[in-house]
Amino acid sequence: MEATDLLKRVRRIEIKTRGLSQQIFSGEYHSAFKGKGMAFSEVREYQYGDDIRNIDWNVTARFNHPYVKVFEEERELTVMLLIDVSGSREFASSFRLKKNLITEVAAVLSFSAISNNDKIGVILFSNNIEKFIPPKKGRQHILRIIRELIDFEPQSRGTNISIALEYLINAIKKRSTAFLISDFIDDNYEEALKIGSKKHDLIALKVFDIRETELPDVGLIRMKDAESGKMIEVDSGLKIVRKAYAEYWTNKSKETMELFKKYGIDNAELATHEDYVKPLMKLFKKRA
Repeated sequence: MEATDLLKRVRRIEIKTRGLSQQIFSGEYHSAFKGKGMAFSEVREYQYGDDIRNIDWNVTARFNHPYVKVFEEERELTVMLLIDVSGSREFASSFRLKKNLITEVAAVLSFSAISNNDKIGVILFSNNIEKFIPPKKGRQHILRIIRELIDFEPQSRGTNISIALEYLINAIKKRSTAFLISDFIDDNYEEALKIGSKKHDLIALKVFDIRETELPDVGLIRMKDAESGKMIEVDSGLKIVRKAYAEYWTNKSKETMELFKKYGIDNAELATHEDYVKPLMKLFKKRA
């Protein structure tokens, strides 16, 4: 992509997602993703109703009057975005590519994070770790993330969620809030999901296209696996084929959701043909 076109796309996404963050998401984000604990703020005179466990006995003895320690929530977090850049993100049936939806959602989360004084970092993964952007603050850092998501070309086209979670665990030692953004077209990542959810506050955002859920009755069609490149012919005019296709999606989705529930992972489903604001807001309100 030409540099001028890239800058224009980055600017458009910034205007839209920064506005959403400031007008809609920022307050909900603050409530949903609280700090790591309570930090000492100041000492003040004891007031009726204060917890006596917070009395500062040294200051009390010095002034011969009870004083209590005041604590406030530690707000600064490290937020990590684990973003699936495999071949299947380039799929779209109508409204927009999964890739473009992921870019906007990542931008909204990034602007919400920095507006709450949190650091934001990114792990781009396929069936390999494609790129690691260490956590930082600031608008320029967010713009770099958006540029990468628009223009990044992965070396591989497969998906390996386990590798992404293992990298997160090794690269980020302190507990972080980690958004795993993928279509979850992968298998055998349960163990990594289990460990990752214990080490970090893991949230799953599942991105999908409506055409992945059901097959239209349009006769004989050629289908290509975006990750393997394999081509097959499918007769969508057969009811049994359409039924099998829908059942596979339903069963796979149910299996994924059961994994999230098993390990206490908050999650949301984001469809390319729908507004992502509602499911994200629902997720934030649920956590708050």
